[in-house]
Amino acid sequence: MNVMDRFRLDDRVVIVTGASSGLGVGFARACAQAGADVVVAARRVDRLLDAAQMVEAEGRRALVVGTDIADPEACQALVADALAAFGRVDVLVNNAGVGAAVPATHETTEQFRNVMEVNLHGAYWVAQACGRVMGPGSSIINISSVLGLTTGGLPQAAYAASKAGLLGLTRDLARQWGGRKGIRVNAIAPGFFGTEMTDAIPPAQIDALMPRIVLSRMGDIEEVAASLVWLASDAAAYVVGQTIVIDGGFTIA
Repeated sequence: MNVMDRFRLDDRVVIVTGASSGLGVGFARACAQAGADVVVAARRVDRLLDAAQMVEAEGRRALVVGTDIADPEACQALVADALAAFGRVDVLVNNAGVGAAVPATHETTEQFRNVMEVNLHGAYWVAQACGRVMGPGSSIINISSVLGLTTGGLPQAAYAASKAGLLGLTRDLARQWGGRKGIRVNAIAPGFFGTEMTDAIPPAQIDALMPRIVLSRMGDIEEVAASLVWLASDAAAYVVGQTIVIDGGFTIA
């Protein structure tokens, strides 16, 4: 096999959760560009239609599935729909997540639990459903955050805890499924990219973060999407249980 062929995802089936905006849309499009058919899933079904159109514009098939990953039964239904439409699931991009910035002494039980239910528990329910049907050579990519490794200065206890927990989940599933099932589980920890979530951060806070970013800019979605395609592909066939940090140098400053 030519080394460049290893980066292709031809005829594979990829599920992307949280595909209604931000990184999720970029991930869906990049996987389609690499040759995959893509199942786009999120709660906001109307916004998934744009992502599906992007996939189809690349000449690949798309399936839209309205899904709340905090509901384990909805995660099972998502995978069942993917199997019914395409007959297989090869890659899971576990991207769905919610943000929160609430001082710890003011954060309610409901607020904290909501973040954990989506970002950590939901990621597990989707991975569990996919892990039951995926074959050898499949790939699960959990989208964590640099805030699971360091602090950005905002009061984000729930978000940081959920993203750090996702890294532990990645390592454990990689150990459980890597040898026995042949499923590679890895994580990506993005830094700050121009998305709907970062748009909610006050401009003054973004300015304060810039001195910590070695490259002195926010990232482009394509820059993290390219690494995701690599992790999903045979080019990363010997990469298991790792966290790939894509942050412009934020965590080393």
